[in-house]
Amino acid sequence: MIRDPFLVTQGIHNFRDYGGWETRGRERVKSGLLFRSGQHVDATDEDLKAIAELDIRTVIDLRGTSERERNPCRRVEGFDGEVLFYDGETTSSPPHMDVEPGATASDFARQRMIAVYTRMPHNPAMIDMFGRYLNVLAERDGASLVHCFAGKDRTGIAASMLLHILGVPEELQREEFLRTNKSPTFDVLVQQSLPGIEERLGRKLEVEQVRDLLEVRTEYLDTFHAEVRRDYGDFDRYLTDVIGVDEPLRERLKDRFLA
Repeated sequence: MIRDPFLVTQGIHNFRDYGGWETRGRERVKSGLLFRSGQHVDATDEDLKAIAELDIRTVIDLRGTSERERNPCRRVEGFDGEVLFYDGETTSSPPHMDVEPGATASDFARQRMIAVYTRMPHNPAMIDMFGRYLNVLAERDGASLVHCFAGKDRTGIAASMLLHILGVPEELQREEFLRTNKSPTFDVLVQQSLPGIEERLGRKLEVEQVRDLLEVRTEYLDTFHAEVRRDYGDFDRYLTDVIGVDEPLRERLKDRFLA
């Protein structure tokens, strides 16, 4: 596994390489081709210089129209790659911002995020974007970046899908998902999210309450998979029947990203 997957950034949360994992067949997912992060609305010039060195030619933006309009991402100057996005909303509202007045922060965080992960497997917009994400990874050269608002929920599931297809064991997929909580830029996400959350709640939050709202939990990923198993039997059938991952696409992804 790569020693430190996180790119040093000042205005982007959770920018990291999600390659490097070993598969069941003892192959390894290539490093330097697969990147994930939160949104780039506050990216500094130094951040963009660091990103420019990664040769990212494809960006998959999983945010919906209203999120993109409120938080337009900065891109590397002269970027001439492809940016994929959904023309519409990909979620009812950013899960880090939709807080009901009077709610207990910790209880609300769990209930809200469980609901997000329960709906996500059936969300037509996300089904469309997950399929486009996997297909474009198989088709385009150079490195790619997938991101959403915080780079933890929609992005976390997208990364898990690819790693599953590549044959990374479930326990390592889980480790990659939870690595979000080790991001050195948690303060960036707090700055982007907390003012709106506290305004809706009508009170200040303690540090642990903030973490309950803005980190990921094993239970969230388990909820997604439980929902898939309930309705489709297993994850591979879901990928095939719902996301459209056929055998030729699986083989193209393996050829491109395994070493």
